[in-house]
Amino acid sequence: MPTLLVIPGTIRRAHNYDALAAALGPTYTVHILERRGRGNALPQGADYSIDQEVDDALTLLDRTGATQVFGHSYGGLIALHLALRRDLERLIAYEPAVSIDGSLNLGFLPEFERLLDRGRPGAALAEFLTRLQFLPARIPRPIRTAMAALLIRTTTEGREIREVLPTIPNEGRVVIGLDSDGSRYAAVKTPTLLLGGGRSPAYNRDILPKLEAIMPLAKTVITPEFDHNAPDLGDPAKVAALIRA
Repeated sequence: MPTLLVIPGTIRRAHNYDALAAALGPTYTVHILERRGRGNALPQGADYSIDQEVDDALTLLDRTGATQVFGHSYGGLIALHLALRRDLERLIAYEPAVSIDGSLNLGFLPEFERLLDRGRPGAALAEFLTRLQFLPARIPRPIRTAMAALLIRTTTEGREIREVLPTIPNEGRVVIGLDSDGSRYAAVKTPTLLLGGGRSPAYNRDILPKLEAIMPLAKTVITPEFDHNAPDLGDPAKVAALIRA
């Protein structure tokens, strides 16, 4: 039975992928990485970098014997950089947080940090979700902020999101620092499945054919009914079916 390592995305915890792991269970042994700044994992620290995340993933690969990797969003970016350092049997990346020629605009980060520093996590979360097009901008700002504040105060998932909000700036700076023409990913020699959703923001979908054109062994599958959170919230079972295919 093949062994798969799952690398979570931004503001996600390892357990958010339990349903995906369960759906893969009959055909895969699944291990999920609890990334830095979450739960009992190591803190990000002042010297946080993509290399630290890759080192953590490589350590778990060595411990578990996993030869396949699935990465979601920022976890997909980590997975791609892992594949630059080690050849794998297979790589699956769901809308990886890759910025090519400025395609991923994170200019909101200074305002996000100011809101966090002022003790306004609800407003910070609303800014994050709106600027990345996960929350409609047509909703008036006070209502967006109230919705986000209610989420992080009244639900278990929201409280967990609040705990990991401080990890967003460091991860965002990594994405900005890695912005390029994407040519570095031509060195990924692992067979790669690039997954995306038709209901995701366009910048998440549009990066996939660009990566496919760059990476020698990449194939893209975009599922019309999926959104960005299909692997953890939307339809983990159908994502698992694509992984198994």
